[in-house]
Amino acid sequence: MDLKPGLQLASAVCGGRIVIVKAPPDRTPEIGCGGRPMAPAGGAGAGAGAGTSGPDPALGSGMLLGKRYEAGGLEVLCTAAGEGTLTCDGEPMTVKSAKPLPASD
Repeated sequence: MDLKPGLQLASAVCGGRIVIVKAPPDRTPEIGCGGRPMAPAGGAGAGAGAGTSGPDPALGSGMLLGKRYEAGGLEVLCTAAGEGTLTCDGEPMTVKSAKPLPASD
């Protein structure tokens, strides 16, 4: 799957959805949720309950609506919260911290 900014992906184990904000130019990482690969939104294998009973308990800490997640040059935006943890190449993604605003005089 070619990752480009704007691509929407859906979880196969929960109702979580993301959109790609920034993708690494030199590789195509595998994006997962709750221990299963994510699929293009609206495609086969996407959406809650698509063949599994739920997220892997070890990867069930969830994702938060409106938060940006990053790992290995990949940045995504959560557009629908879910029970599964987002992963990039098998490693959990971290919530991107907000940039501090400049001080005003």
